[in-house]
Amino acid sequence: MNIGIIGAGFVGRAVAKLAIQAGHRVMVSNSRGPQTLFSLKPMLGCEIGTAPQAASFGDIVVIAVPLTAIGQLPVAELTGKPVIDAVNYYPERDGQVAELDKQKTTTSEYLAGFLPRAKITKAFNAIQMTHLENDGLPAGDLARCALPLAGDDAETKKQVVALYDAFGFDAVDAGALCEGWRFQRGMPSYCVRMTKSELKGALADARRPEPVAI
Repeated sequence: MNIGIIGAGFVGRAVAKLAIQAGHRVMVSNSRGPQTLFSLKPMLGCEIGTAPQAASFGDIVVIAVPLTAIGQLPVAELTGKPVIDAVNYYPERDGQVAELDKQKTTTSEYLAGFLPRAKITKAFNAIQMTHLENDGLPAGDLARCALPLAGDDAETKKQVVALYDAFGFDAVDAGALCEGWRFQRGMPSYCVRMTKSELKGALADARRPEPVAI
C-alpha cells in the first residue's frame, strides 16, 4: 500500500518508519517543502514531496500536523481519500479554539470541516511515539497493547486496524467519528499503555469534559 504522510514531526516519522518496515511505500511531506526533508529519504527509505504530492501518492493519507496547520491541507487532493487523523489539540501550542473548548465538536470533526469529502478515521493520536516504535508485540501475546480508533467509513477503519496489527498492536473501535473525544487528550486512555480489555473499559468509562468558559 502507498501511504502519504503530511507532517514530518515525531508522529509522521514514527508512522513512516514502521510502515516501511511492514512493507509499505511511504511519502513524507511538510509545510516547508521537500528540500527540508532530504535526509529522511536515506534515513527511512521513504519518498519525500509536497503535501499535495503526498496526498495524491497515498492510498491512505496520515495527517500529522499541528491543529493550527489544518487550514493549509490540500483539500482537492484529499477529496475521497481514506485519511488517518493523528491531530491533537494543545491550547498552549494551538491557541484557544472556541468550538473545542465549548465541547461543540471533537478534534476529528473539526478537521472534517476542513476536509468535508475525505474519509476520516481518528487514529495514532493516543500513544507516545517512542511507545509506538518500541512496544509492538505479536498477535496473541497477552501483554500486547491496544490502540483506539473512531470513524464513519468501514473500509478506512479496516485499513487502520491492519496497520495497527502490522505495527504490533490490537485495535479497539470506539465507534463513529463523533466518539473520538473518548481518546482525545486528557481522557483516561490518552497515551496510557493498555491491553485490549483495559482500553475497552477506559473508553466506555470516559466522560466528556465540561465546556470551558472563554
